[in-house]
Amino acid sequence: MIAYSANAAYWQAQYTSLAEGLSVSEQQQLSRLLKASSFIGRTLQQQPELLPIFCQSQLLQQQLANGFAPPLPATPIPAETQAFSMLRRYRNASLAQILAADILGLQSITQSLAAVSELAEILINSAYHWAYQQQAAVNGTPLDTSGEPMPLLILGMGKLGGGELNFSSDIDLIFTYPANGETVGGRKTVEHQQFFTKVGQKLIAALHQVTADGFCYRVDMRLRPFGESGPLVLSFAAFEDYYQEQGREWERYAMLKARVLNPEPRHTSELQALLKPFIYRRYIDFSAIESLRRMKQLIEQENRRRNRRDNIKLGAGGIREVEFIVQTLQLIRGGRIPQLQQPAILKALPELVTQELLSETQVEQLQQDYLWLRQVEQALQGVDDKQTQTLPADEQGQQQLLASLGRENWLALLTEIEQAMQRIHQQFKLVIEPEEHIEPQELSLGKLLWDSELPVIELAEHIEWLPLEEAQELLNQLIQFKQDCQRRSVGPRGREYLAKLVPQLLHYLQLQQASATVLMRILGVFKQIVTRTAYLELLFENPPALQQLVLLCSQSGWLAEQLARYPMLLDELIDPAQLYQVATIDDYRDRLRLYLLRVPEDDLELLMETLRQFKQAQQLRIAAADISGVLPLMKVSDHLTWLAEVIVEQLVNLAWQQITARYGLPAGATDEDKGFAVIGYGKLGGLELGYGSDLDLVFVHQCQSQAATSGERSIDSLQFYLKLVQRILHLSTTKTNSGVLYEIDTRLRPSGNSGLLAIHIETYQQYLAQEAWTWEHQALVRARMIVGSAPLLARFVEIRQQILTLPRDAQQLKAEVKQMREKLRQHHGATSEDVKHSAGGIVDLEFLSQYLVLAYGREHPELYRFTDNIRILEAATACGLLTARQANSLAEAYQVLRGIGHRQTLVPASIAIDARLAHLQEQILTAWRLWFDS
Repeated sequence: MIAYSANAAYWQAQYTSLAEGLSVSEQQQLSRLLKASSFIGRTLQQQPELLPIFCQSQLLQQQLANGFAPPLPATPIPAETQAFSMLRRYRNASLAQILAADILGLQSITQSLAAVSELAEILINSAYHWAYQQQAAVNGTPLDTSGEPMPLLILGMGKLGGGELNFSSDIDLIFTYPANGETVGGRKTVEHQQFFTKVGQKLIAALHQVTADGFCYRVDMRLRPFGESGPLVLSFAAFEDYYQEQGREWERYAMLKARVLNPEPRHTSELQALLKPFIYRRYIDFSAIESLRRMKQLIEQENRRRNRRDNIKLGAGGIREVEFIVQTLQLIRGGRIPQLQQPAILKALPELVTQELLSETQVEQLQQDYLWLRQVEQALQGVDDKQTQTLPADEQGQQQLLASLGRENWLALLTEIEQAMQRIHQQFKLVIEPEEHIEPQELSLGKLLWDSELPVIELAEHIEWLPLEEAQELLNQLIQFKQDCQRRSVGPRGREYLAKLVPQLLHYLQLQQASATVLMRILGVFKQIVTRTAYLELLFENPPALQQLVLLCSQSGWLAEQLARYPMLLDELIDPAQLYQVATIDDYRDRLRLYLLRVPEDDLELLMETLRQFKQAQQLRIAAADISGVLPLMKVSDHLTWLAEVIVEQLVNLAWQQITARYGLPAGATDEDKGFAVIGYGKLGGLELGYGSDLDLVFVHQCQSQAATSGERSIDSLQFYLKLVQRILHLSTTKTNSGVLYEIDTRLRPSGNSGLLAIHIETYQQYLAQEAWTWEHQALVRARMIVGSAPLLARFVEIRQQILTLPRDAQQLKAEVKQMREKLRQHHGATSEDVKHSAGGIVDLEFLSQYLVLAYGREHPELYRFTDNIRILEAATACGLLTARQANSLAEAYQVLRGIGHRQTLVPASIAIDARLAHLQEQILTAWRLWFDS
């Protein structure tokens, strides 16, 4: 394949090779097309027989008027290589013709979008019928209740669902089938789900896989129920259960544009009836406003993070904001107004006028600006068949875009685009009004302190809420910050926002009666964002966000450091209700799924960065709820643990996708049952994680075969699991711009650092039973499987029970536990301030609870049922090993010590040691002596 270049000599050579024998007018038309699009040039190099169509407008119009025909024959069924080639060549030829008609002005943008969508449907359905026939030839046909072949219904989402697909777009699909059962007439009968899963996999490969002829579409399946961790296909019944019981607000929003691409009257109407109650409420649904407000904030924070000013889709006033305007009104009122139930933006817009939700003038302008941006988008993507909505910064790209749009002046084009986006953004802001700003009179003191040239000693007298000396310190910090800003490239817009923002900040400091220390922390954040005007704008335009910044920095130096290190966390301050909202483990899972939906599956670097940003954002929420008292102290570790579990689960899924894509599946495994598990030890296993805790993990599998994996680049199946763990560790521990995700310690695996990273579950059992030291059995007390299939979980529970109930000599056990405790204390050199390792500290209590499990678990199974210390103490009370008074005092001591541990992270400089601490530590020491010195 010859890559297009703007190099004049090369372009001339390419033009010459194609233009030979053409008339003057044909040469002129070809020249115009090649200057506008590298993609058209490549397509003609690959398929020169198409040249007459591109050189004669009449032929081109006739070709497009004929529409698109299925590119694959029904019989005989083409082989895979042939089918893939036919699909791709047809796709390239047809898209190039659509683009040529755009460039030559032979069709409107609405016709262009409709043609691109129609082509996509033809290709998807052709690939589907081919995949169905291939699978039916092997496994027979699934039949419905009427005895007819049962279809796999394909839901097109997004712009594909709306019939307004852009030139080089991903396609979002969801697969579902009417009912469960078994196939008939094949060499091997299979369940319907298995049949349709294989059809779906073949369909995706037929469209997604890159070959010598390119690809058809990048296929994204992450909008399906349960996301990338869910089954590829679901029956109607499972579909309905999911959306009735677990469907989220954002999934309602996504389903607004869902459309069956291969409609079949009976099953399609059944599916639509099933989904309609989930998408549209029967009443005016103002309950959706808060979720939509959050979606709006997500759009805005993405723009800030990625500096999307030149992005005509995602930037302020871009294509996505038009979609938001329309779909917001659909979601709120669509249940009562059936005419609004349209997947297509261009069909829904006129209905907004009819239903008096927007004026005719508003809709006309919105539609005009929307279509103009879509036209620019088509031209942008047609240049090189790339999914981009970012205006080119280089002259070559600008000239190609101008040629495609039939324009000559770049600045004039840019102005036209910017004006359209400004008009759209004004409409967008009207959907949900922003918060009102502080009244100007409340800013007078702040303006005086920021702008005045008076001596510090005089200005300090105006800061009445602080002692004079501390007021002077606050002013000195402010002056130093102002001088630093003058030396840096803040820019006029940044200075303008600072001049408005700092008085607001000083007003909130006054309301909080905050100290100079708090200002120092906040200015530490400001120093990181003064050259990033978008964040200054965020804080100015969202007074609640600035208030939360003041509040959090006044309560925690650690949080201030986090916000300074990772300014993108400022986005989390916009909505205080969200910031302090207490979540469940399912909420964390759903939030992560939503976070990752915005990331292309093949962008590993961005995936890793997004995971880190998600963790930091959720930790900020937990810390905010912690220090504000919204989250009880004993629940903090639960949340930090749930967060880690969800992220580890995602790491396993991501690593699995990447390793199977390279090597195929290992023997005996499927995507649903990986035959792999992660065991959490230590604080993770005991649900007692702190801020910044490492993760102690052990990885096990159940593969007994050394057979090769199923991919083209096959490897030994046992080696596969080793590579899987290495990938998990890489995804977590690689340092990116947002730091490390989690440090992972694998030294608790059998044989420690000299052992295999991934071991068979039975090898794990044999090691624990025959070779492990007592301290490794102690560690097992706190071990818990956090990711894994049901069979592996059941086996792990058996192994843990077997090891923890081994007969042990009580005196020898005491001696070994005491010896390990002393080694740890010497290793850490614990001081009295170290609430973990000092005498009477957390480790003493942990070792005591572990001793009770190992010594008495054989007689009292309830001792090892749970992995956390509090419930072990409760179990010890229930079986008579501790009195209720002893257990309560130990539990209280443990909670206080853990609370101090959390606070030492959040507020290291201002710990108020609990007055009960010495007494509670003595309680732990008393219990220690009772059990170990007798």
